Amino acid sequence: MNATADARFDTANLYREEAYTDRRVGTVRVLVPVKTDGSADTARATLYVGQISVMTPMGTLPISFELPGATLAAALDEFAEAARAAVDEAMTELQQMRREAASSIVIPEPGAAPPPGGRIRMP
Repeated sequence: MNATADARFDTANLYREEAYTDRRVGTVRVLVPVKTDGSADTARATLYVGQISVMTPMGTLPISFELPGATLAAALDEFAEAARAAVDEAMTELQQMRREAASSIVIPEPGAAPPPGGRIRMP
């Protein structure tokens, strides 16, 4: 299926995005529901999304998480706890992926010969 064939906006689910940052810890994106004419849609709730970046040995890992609260002030109050939970969840997922990768067993095809030049030598 071609993704561009279905690239139509869901006009019943439009949001205006505003971003707030302290330029140190992270960013809060405020998603304000709007109608197709751009006016505020008061029938739907405003959404708050926190974003932080965590340094890992592989580089920067961006993490996004929903923030509870009905106002920007309430979302900001919940930022630290929600960020901590999101980082913990991301680290748990990374550890699980590492365990799965480490525990994968490679079984050679039947009749396959070992590669030449191995380090084990018979006397």
